[in-house]
Amino acid sequence: MKIFSSSCTLLLLFVACLVLRVHGNEIITCTNKKSPCFLKPLKCPNECPKKIPSNSKAKACYVNCNSPVCKAECKKKKPNCNGPGAACLDPRFIGGDGIVFYFHGKSNEHFTLVSDPNLQINARFIGLRPAGRQRDFTWIQALGILSGSHTFSVEATKAAKWDEDVDHLKFFYDDSELIVPEGYPSLWVSSEKNIQVERTSNKNSVLITFPDVAEISINVVPVTKEDDRIHKYNIPSDDCFAHLEVQFQFYGLSKNVEGILGRTYQPDFVNPAKPGVAMPIVGGEDKYRTSSLLDPNCAHCMFSPAGELNEEDNILDERVQGSIDCTSGSNSGNGIVCRK
Repeated sequence: MKIFSSSCTLLLLFVACLVLRVHGNEIITCTNKKSPCFLKPLKCPNECPKKIPSNSKAKACYVNCNSPVCKAECKKKKPNCNGPGAACLDPRFIGGDGIVFYFHGKSNEHFTLVSDPNLQINARFIGLRPAGRQRDFTWIQALGILSGSHTFSVEATKAAKWDEDVDHLKFFYDDSELIVPEGYPSLWVSSEKNIQVERTSNKNSVLITFPDVAEISINVVPVTKEDDRIHKYNIPSDDCFAHLEVQFQFYGLSKNVEGILGRTYQPDFVNPAKPGVAMPIVGGEDKYRTSSLLDPNCAHCMFSPAGELNEEDNILDERVQGSIDCTSGSNSGNGIVCRK
């Protein structure tokens, strides 16, 4: 009888734990009116029960508003440099079509990554050119974002030597410096609620959200001594070339979206990157060069402060919005990670 009673007690405790775990899972929803999941309540899975987990290394719960399958899923909030929409290294892009390509640009110049009627994302490149080399080695040091009548920029601050205990991120909102307190989870939301900045670690990592428009996951990293040795960058002793690792997710891009990365989300885009080449380089410097970080004046730019997308111009296809999972690709950057 005592054994039976003890077994019942353990069983009840087990069931109670399961119930608490289920009830502890957050209910989230998609606020994008064009999504089939709009305002549908969805319970987070047990693997990621919260939208903002208590541990910065844990996966977060989210709704993939681009997917026709309405369910809460798990993901890491830091950039996945092997996923669609990624821009990492010097710089190595993965387009919306899943194809890897490199764009060199030029040091101390600005280039448009994405240009659409309601969204413009420019990048400032930093770099150097060792003696005897015809091109600059470049990295993305800052992003300038225009959305509606507002501007936002984020940059990696210069550092002689890398110190992971120092925050190397600087933010500006409508030309004024913005302070986002260090620590996880630290959150800043604009008064209009049109921009949100969430720290995804105590320092040097953030998730920037423009509701129903885009999410931008960012890490600040240095050029390491190992990278310098392998690629022969000849990094000087007084600059570790702190730069951004970035991954974008977009919502409702137009069919004519432009930019170094943006054009790869066009439904009929044919990527000129040559498959099987170790470093498939794609040009476009003249098409996408801008005069400054927050100017939408490249030759192929489409942004307008009052720009709105016509419903028939929107793309709600899961592939072209950058929500597919192409994480099985190699870090080498050779050829195709996944295809449409």
